[in-house]
This record gives sequence, structure tokens and C-alpha cells, in this order.
Amino acid sequence: MSDEQGKLELIAYKTFTANPELVYIVDFLNKTLKDRHLMFGLTKDHEKEEMTINVYKF
Repeated sequence: MSDEQGKLELIAYKTFTANPELVYIVDFLNKTLKDRHLMFGLTKDHEKEEMTINVYKF
């Protein structure tokens, strides 16, 4: 097992106004693009009412 296995590399992120529908988009992207070694994450800033989508390569 190499040292690089299991590591995620953040390759992009974008912040949007909070929208509960973004959860479904991230889920769809994860299921569709897993075989291309891409993973998507979603965080919410409750104070600013913003959500950030993170794109990782693994």
C-alpha cells in the first residue's frame, strides 16, 4: 500500500446560498462519478446561510 492511497486531494470548491436541493446534487454526482475517482462533499455555514461544494480526487 503506497502512502498516497486513501488520501483526498481538494481540487475545487464553490460556495452558494444555502439550498436543501444541493444535497441531492452532491449525492447524484458521487454516485455517477465515483468510477472517475471524484468525490464531492457539502458543508453548510449556518451563520452565513451558505453551502460549499468541495470536489476531491482520490
